[in-house]
Amino acid sequence: MAQGEVLAFEDYVRTRQEALLRSARRLVPDPVDAQDLLQTALVRTYGRWDGIADKSLADAYLRRVMINTRTEWWRARKLDEVPTEQLPDASVDDGSEQRADRALLMDILGILAPKQRSVVVLRHWEQMSTEETAAALGMSAGTVKSTLHRALARLRQELESRELTSREAVARETGSRRETGDHRQAERRRETERRRETERRRETGNDRSAAPAVTGRVPAQRSKVTSVTAARGHTPVRHDGRHDERGRERCAA
Repeated sequence: MAQGEVLAFEDYVRTRQEALLRSARRLVPDPVDAQDLLQTALVRTYGRWDGIADKSLADAYLRRVMINTRTEWWRARKLDEVPTEQLPDASVDDGSEQRADRALLMDILGILAPKQRSVVVLRHWEQMSTEETAAALGMSAGTVKSTLHRALARLRQELESRELTSREAVARETGSRRETGDHRQAERRRETERRRETERRRETGNDRSAAPAVTGRVPAQRSKVTSVTAARGHTPVRHDGRHDERGRERCAA
């Protein structure tokens, strides 16, 4: 490659590296894999740089190289996979500069087949036209449209499924909290009833213990009054207001 082409390639990488890395991150969510994907694509593009006549198409060319490289990795990984009952730990995305909805979309893109994902990324993230996407992926415009249609339908289905699962989880949590609150209210009502019953029993017990003391003092007072009356020579009076005849005879004697 001529020295001028080498300098042009280096200048291109310095200028477009950040944008190309974002494109790589959309193809592979893991940051380390995205770096590896971009470096591999740059190495492959470097060897063919002088063959790109229109350098304004360099981005599209490099994206196609990244897509093809990722597809190769995906196929090789599928061949190397061994069935297991235990899933590996998911890669951690820092997400410091991404919004939650963008992270969610990046996550669900993983359910798509490589070709579907590539079409979605180029059409909706890179804002490439159908013809540009077809040229970058080496397929017809009709194939791009049909692939995009199936991919978007799959994404909508996945989003609806996750939303339904989220609503059911919220409903279960709300129901559990409501049951806990009802149980606590019932316990408080029962405790209040127990306290009231205890107070009623205590008041009833006090009334019963006080009644005999009052009744016991009355006969003593009545007997004292009768004795004083007899000593003064008066005829004792019964409680019904009549004179006691026996008492009168005793007084006469």
